[in-house]
Amino acid sequence: LPMAFRDVNTRRHIGLQQLSSLASTGRTFLGPVKSHKFVVDESTNQSTLICSAVRLIESLDLTTAAGQLLNEAIQAQNKEFKTGMSTLLFLVGAWSNAVVECLQQNVPVSAIVSVMSEGLNSCCERVQCLQISIHDVKKELCSSRVRPSTFESKACQVGRDSFQDPQNLLYFQRDISAPEDAIPMNLCSHQGSDCIFNKGLVSSLVGFGSAASLVKRAGDKSASVISGGGVTTPSCIKHKLTHSRHLSTLGKGHLSSQQGNFQGPSADPCGCYSLGQLAVALSHGNQTKVALLQSIAKYQQERAQCRGSSQLDITEIVTCSLLGLPESYSCVSPGFVTLVSPEQATVIKHLEDKPLRVLLMDGDLTEQYRHLGFNRPRNVRTILEHPDPQGGRAGDTWLSRMLDALVSFGVSLVLVKGNVCKSLMERCIASRILVMGSVTRDVLCAFGEVTGAQPVTYLTQLKASCVGNGAQVELWQASDGRATDLGELVPVRVHVGGIPLLTAVLTTAVASKVQLLEDQFWTSVYRLHHALNEGKVFPGGGAVELLCLSHIQALAEQTVGRADKTAVGEFPSPWLAVPEAEHKSIVLQALASGWKQYLSVVMCNTAKAASELEACASVDRHLKKAAECGSPSAYILELFRRGDVLRGGSGPCSDHAEALRVYDNVGAKTEAWRRALDLVLLVLQTDAEIITGPKRNQLLNSPVSSDFMFL
Repeated sequence: LPMAFRDVNTRRHIGLQQLSSLASTGRTFLGPVKSHKFVVDESTNQSTLICSAVRLIESLDLTTAAGQLLNEAIQAQNKEFKTGMSTLLFLVGAWSNAVVECLQQNVPVSAIVSVMSEGLNSCCERVQCLQISIHDVKKELCSSRVRPSTFESKACQVGRDSFQDPQNLLYFQRDISAPEDAIPMNLCSHQGSDCIFNKGLVSSLVGFGSAASLVKRAGDKSASVISGGGVTTPSCIKHKLTHSRHLSTLGKGHLSSQQGNFQGPSADPCGCYSLGQLAVALSHGNQTKVALLQSIAKYQQERAQCRGSSQLDITEIVTCSLLGLPESYSCVSPGFVTLVSPEQATVIKHLEDKPLRVLLMDGDLTEQYRHLGFNRPRNVRTILEHPDPQGGRAGDTWLSRMLDALVSFGVSLVLVKGNVCKSLMERCIASRILVMGSVTRDVLCAFGEVTGAQPVTYLTQLKASCVGNGAQVELWQASDGRATDLGELVPVRVHVGGIPLLTAVLTTAVASKVQLLEDQFWTSVYRLHHALNEGKVFPGGGAVELLCLSHIQALAEQTVGRADKTAVGEFPSPWLAVPEAEHKSIVLQALASGWKQYLSVVMCNTAKAASELEACASVDRHLKKAAECGSPSAYILELFRRGDVLRGGSGPCSDHAEALRVYDNVGAKTEAWRRALDLVLLVLQTDAEIITGPKRNQLLNSPVSSDFMFL
């Protein structure tokens, strides 16, 4: 094959430059205040609104090898965590530039790889002291209901009000974007900056038992001492809230058994509220859909007390996006809400208020469908599986047999995981049988558990024991009934008594925002899900990155001084140790520059700094104070308690910004760091780009043809 060969591992390293160029397109996605982008499809002239790294990478034409590797890394992060992709994308660009600078200073590739890997591992170990257990976070959020110094956002108060109103529990519908007079607010003032390392730290660290215990002096079992502040917090002090006027009797309220709601008293009257508050704290400013998640968390928390589990079950959550209604119609509806054709809607009008026999299909409902692993006989060509002696058209016999099977068992509702034969769908509509395709496996399992239906792969397997009972179907309606007039598709709701399934109905009048709203909702869901599964969170607002930056800079400063002491023992001549120490210091500073750029860009995106230069100066001031304190982790925890980890000095919103307590997922954040660095180091260690195929001829006439060797 004709090939073109190019050396990429030079001082300017083409692969790293490509990564940096791609990553720069997502700088505005970093932080809680994101700038949206329009992606326009030239072939269809349709546009989509995006604000996530995943949708951005999917929209780019990634023809280079580095771009494809970046896409794989982001897709892997999205598949596992559904969050942290913007951090990954940004750090890939920042560390790619940092590595290029190391190459320009003649630092060996082997030194860059080893030192950066060791530095990141050291950071991951160092930030463990900032981890806060979910139990402590819930206690802190619960006690904040009566403590005046807690900072609350609009979404916090909205979630609280919705939990105390039984009518809003399962059919939560509120104008998220309503004017301020329509949403109750409780904006509490924060403490001044002169309270650092004062008694206010006691109330903060007591609620964070796991974090406070890590700043104790060795051998001290009675107190937690913050180095440099002279503040001692007795370890026996605990916040315990036994009575409060805010405790709701929601658990004792009677809710409609038709919708399958859990009834009975709440064993943990504060747990539901704190879980909703945790969802707000993990939303990172995404308040538009967090109220829906609060309603879901509240309902699942009530049910979890019966099951003995406190986790958020994402298998019981589905979404349905409705185009044509304002966003204020978004709500949480029990059961399964989906879109059907107007022809199917006519069938639903005949089936309303009737108990239906339901069938679940685990596959496609087509004549050609065969299950995964099906092996056809070898050396046999099938012309027609079921010949019709009457001479009818091919496929008519199969349609008649399938319809007869459904009618004979009295099936009125069929939920199919895959595709449905169009001809069979039309015959079922004529026989008043409702068939819904593209139903997820989780929905099938939920209906199977409640109705007793057993999924089948083919209709020929249908037996009486496979059919479930008790399902009901109706046209979904908003408060004013506008949902039935959406045009081509009609929303319907399938439900049964006792089903745990909840549907988040996401409405918008802008077609380009449909995917955006769904992505934002699922990001909030998975953040809460991972936090509960891991049982711990990081303090947010840049606290973890600030500690990483402080730690790496301290290691870089220690490297040069340590080299002079160990040079004689490890090297024949002291001057041989100098290059190694210098290389290590350069690489560590390059690693630290990634987090420094991260913090500065977040400050600029959130208008907490007028420029990156001002943001860097603010970060440097924090680093200096943390070093002078003697315990950077204690200093950062105090900044987090006050809510000004990244508080700037002259930003346009710095004077009026309220302090909000936010948290980050532990696993998603650290894994995003590792994936970003692994990708950069992988591209760094490539030494050549070999191109085969017809593109070689294009390169001959391109301006970069001089960079290639044609073979």
